[in-house]
Amino acid sequence: MSAIEVRGLSKSFGGREVLRGVDLDVATGEVAIVLGPSGSGKSTLLRCINHLERPDAGYVRVNGDVIGYREARRRDGETVLRELPPREVAGQRRRIGMVFQQFNLFPHFTVLENLTEGQLAGGISPDEAAERGRALLARVGLAGREKSYPSHLSGGQQQRVAIARTLALQPDVVLFDEPTSALDPELVGEVLAVIRDLAESGMTLVVVTHEIGFARDVADTVIFMDDGRIVETGRPEQIFAAAEHPRTREFLAAVR
Repeated sequence: MSAIEVRGLSKSFGGREVLRGVDLDVATGEVAIVLGPSGSGKSTLLRCINHLERPDAGYVRVNGDVIGYREARRRDGETVLRELPPREVAGQRRRIGMVFQQFNLFPHFTVLENLTEGQLAGGISPDEAAERGRALLARVGLAGREKSYPSHLSGGQQQRVAIARTLALQPDVVLFDEPTSALDPELVGEVLAVIRDLAESGMTLVVVTHEIGFARDVADTVIFMDDGRIVETGRPEQIFAAAEHPRTREFLAAVR
């Protein structure tokens, strides 16, 4: 069973097709890197996986469960999808971590409070939530900053807190939507180092990025998107050294 299974995913905004029948499989423990030009549908794909955007057609499964819907059988025997109520969708989202371009930290909460808030809402005790939060801050290189406020941190530090906050909910998979795009160039490396550590630990990751060197080093699978479609998928050594599709080769030549 794939950790993430996407079938026939389509999405339009204002009559413009952003996703056009996308199919995708990500195995458990796999690191899938998604590349492509701006407007190719990369971020919308992630948001549909997490059901932050409701697809117009198709479906997403995470560890076998359809996200945002339940399967029902009609009298004629055909299986159909019925939309879940928001509370159940929110429960599903807890299993699908997502790190955005912007950090989205609560400015009036300390670093540790940012990490414990979601855990407490999920029924974790305050002591356990704080213990898990401190351990995760140490993991992302921010031990001792528990009482700091986001405004006292650099952009790279804030993004590392955002990653730790996502991990605090112990998700099955983590989606990264261009996690370094809002950072100054000298801060990019510290965030990529944390993601690299997660990749080496065996977590299932889908990472949208323009960091080609990073993609080459950590990806199990590279996915190239253009115009709402997956144009080419392959191992990094195949994609970067001998991409088959002309559009993939054109894009890589430009970003290099």
